[in-house]
Amino acid sequence: MAAAIYFAMSSASFAQAEPAAGAEKAKTLDTITVTSQKREENLQKVPVSIQVLGEQKLKEQHVASFQDYAALLPSVSFQAQGGGVFPGPGFLQVYMRGVASGGDGNHSGSQPSVGVYLDEQPITTIQGALDVNIYDVSRIEALAGPQGTLYGASSQAGTLRIITNKPDPSGFAAGYSIEGSKIEGGGVGHVLQGFGNFPVSDNAAIRLVAWTRHDAGYVDNVRGTRTFPTSGITIDNANRAENDYNTSDTDGLRAALKVDLNDRWSITPTVMTQRQKSYGSAGYEPARGDLQLTHFYPESSKDKWTQAALTIQGKIGNFDLTYTYSHLKRDVDSESDYNDYAFWYDTLNGSGAFFYDDSFTLINPSQYIQAVDGYKKQTHELRIASPADNRWRFVAGVFWQSQTHDILQRYRVDNLASIISVPGWEDTIWLTAQQRRDKDTAFFGEVSFDITDKLTATGGMRFFKADNSLKGFFGYGAGFSGSTGESQCFSAEKFHGAPCTNLDKSVDESDHLGRFNLTYQIDDKRMIYFTWSEGYRPGGINRRGTLPPYQSDFLTNYEFGWKTTLLDDRLSFNGAVFQENWKDFQFSFLGTNGLTEIRNAAQARIRGVEAELNWQATYNLVISGGVALYDPKLTENYCNAVDVNGDAITNCAAPEARAGTRLPLTARTKGNLTARYTFDVGSYEAFWQGTVVHVGDRTVDLRDAQQAMYGKLDAYSTFDLSAGFKKNNWSWDFYLKNAFDERGELARFSQCAALTCGFEPYTTVVQPRTFGVRFSQEF
Repeated sequence: MAAAIYFAMSSASFAQAEPAAGAEKAKTLDTITVTSQKREENLQKVPVSIQVLGEQKLKEQHVASFQDYAALLPSVSFQAQGGGVFPGPGFLQVYMRGVASGGDGNHSGSQPSVGVYLDEQPITTIQGALDVNIYDVSRIEALAGPQGTLYGASSQAGTLRIITNKPDPSGFAAGYSIEGSKIEGGGVGHVLQGFGNFPVSDNAAIRLVAWTRHDAGYVDNVRGTRTFPTSGITIDNANRAENDYNTSDTDGLRAALKVDLNDRWSITPTVMTQRQKSYGSAGYEPARGDLQLTHFYPESSKDKWTQAALTIQGKIGNFDLTYTYSHLKRDVDSESDYNDYAFWYDTLNGSGAFFYDDSFTLINPSQYIQAVDGYKKQTHELRIASPADNRWRFVAGVFWQSQTHDILQRYRVDNLASIISVPGWEDTIWLTAQQRRDKDTAFFGEVSFDITDKLTATGGMRFFKADNSLKGFFGYGAGFSGSTGESQCFSAEKFHGAPCTNLDKSVDESDHLGRFNLTYQIDDKRMIYFTWSEGYRPGGINRRGTLPPYQSDFLTNYEFGWKTTLLDDRLSFNGAVFQENWKDFQFSFLGTNGLTEIRNAAQARIRGVEAELNWQATYNLVISGGVALYDPKLTENYCNAVDVNGDAITNCAAPEARAGTRLPLTARTKGNLTARYTFDVGSYEAFWQGTVVHVGDRTVDLRDAQQAMYGKLDAYSTFDLSAGFKKNNWSWDFYLKNAFDERGELARFSQCAALTCGFEPYTTVVQPRTFGVRFSQEF
């Protein structure tokens, strides 16, 4: 970084001494086009806090997955899943602008607060968005703040959009890349991916993209034993001990066809499929040693999904009409170690005395989970937009979405007595066999009016209806419990093969959201704006049927922003200052028996500043970066109780979190800075690049006692270095990620409730220092 700034200043001084020579090599920033407001626009003209990672930037930063690009977006934070029912990648919970309460991601919990889109179609399932392989992607757009009027329920705090490259009838194009990498103290990974664009006529083309990737492991499952205090039984993981335990293999294919029916109408069907096999756990036990844990049962997940999508675009007169459809099917088979749950409940409560075989002899009470989860999601959207150059202009549409989650999760204990097993399920102490359904319908629209040639007003509304239902069985067999599970059944219906039905509830709601914006174009290069906007998440049914439903929560945003282009288009500086009020926010936590419970938890407030800078410092040097500063906190006590109307109670003698408590998971400061210098060496074009990412400390839980148990996630900074050269249509890149091998802490969790299993926490960290090399070629 110091060298980058030195070169920039030296070059600037040289240019001042010899202006004529500097003028000959003037270079400006590229114009970036986005479609975040449902029409094509210049990024610098869009009055929204939005950051864009273009295709070239994604390649330069070696972005392959969500965690790679999230590090470059200051407004984005996430909770990495490293254990529990779903080990490994593919189940990240995404947050923006500090709108996070923690504990999300359960199959019967709150819907996500950030919407993730693949082109025009949402890919946010109930437990989180798909982790799409990033290759042949045109750009990633990050829209911070509520996007409720145009994007709906899952965009309460913001929206991420992955925009792929489309088929192009104008000519053939193809490319591929081969990459290998080695993790410090870990394994060897590789990537092979390629694309082809094939015109089939003057007005039609097919684009095919394929990839295969092996992510190496770096967490070791070390040998160890565990003795249960009640029975005295000792277990050994000798048959499970393994180095570089947390590996993952990903294969995928995307196929798209674009047909221009005439000069006014086009149709683009797309199919994308991905299969990911993951093993082990990315979370490790610091008490065991650096990047080590001791687990006793299998841990893996097989995540297969396919999305079929269709986009039809055309014109009716001067109006643009767009119809989009998608169908997503996702199947996940997983198994995971749940041994800590058994050990700590036995240690604290003597629960091992209740686990015996058919001869009434005490057995090893260890639990492990086998799960089969099936997701289906369908969406339709039809919208119309008036010409963008009209003084009055509008976007309006209708949206419909239906998604289901079939849940089958079996908590097993080997040699368990049949009398205390769930009937029909051998060696099963607990069974969850349910189906969750979520439906959303909405009408939306925005109208803009140019009050003068500099001042524009925009107003928008979204009217919505949401339905949520949960039906099936959860709990123990009647021989083990007289208060939960089979003993509470009210129907003989055997849902998913369960012994009966003990849960069948639904809830629906309808409401509306609003947005208002004033934009003042100071001149062609400078713009300021003010926005008031709302976002929401639907309410739903608690997995524990004896609890009342949780209500929808709403986020209200007040924002002042600016967009500027300076120094003859060589510098852009954009930013926003905002306050967001989060009303009755949904708070998820693990309750009795490890069941997720959702309460509405009163009020919170997030204040913040976001800024982004891109500077073409010299013809050879580009410096870019972004920063976010947040102050997220409760404004009323959290008492973990609601009144008869479901409203949060905030006046109690001993609140679990007091007003002023910091919201979890989001750093007060997050930022990044990149310097890239290109130069010629003979007939080759060479470069070097450095990137630093800083993330401040974070809390793990909202509640005082649980936070004291887990402690804070420490602040960290990572440095990525790369260099390479290219000639004609091929290039070599060499990179060093996390060059100083920083143990940047991403998440901390336990297998069950913190006050029970929190004595044995796990930590997920940034991947250790990784050296890699990539060869790529395009035709």
